[in-house]
Amino acid sequence: MHAALARLADYFETMTPDSVERIGDYYAPDARFKDPFNDVRGVPAIRQVFHHMFSQVAQPRFIVTERIGDGDGAVLVWQFHFNARFGLRERAQVIHGASHLRFDAAGLVVLHRDYWDAAEELYAKLPLLGALMRALARKLAA
Repeated sequence: MHAALARLADYFETMTPDSVERIGDYYAPDARFKDPFNDVRGVPAIRQVFHHMFSQVAQPRFIVTERIGDGDGAVLVWQFHFNARFGLRERAQVIHGASHLRFDAAGLVVLHRDYWDAAEELYAKLPLLGALMRALARKLAA
């Protein structure tokens, strides 16, 4: 399982629009992928999630900062770096998150669940919505 985890981490760190086509080398045919915006099953649907990522943001890349594995389960802690367009400007952004993974006996991912705080990592950085989110956070803080 540690070899499968290392292989997957390397794949994410070197992912390109072309390499998304090889996602079936890492995921079981009926794997489930869930993140704050998607809940899909099967390699074609998972492939589409990553194609969509490349079409929505500029220069996306993952940096895996920690790998934790035990039995058939694992966690990858990561940073997702990308450039996002806000109006006419493009700004570098970073989302910090973790992926909970389950592997089958062949070392393929059967479950991939991403955990990250969409409110803090994404919504709060948007020009208008960000101001509202920060005001709400100040009001609710102890």
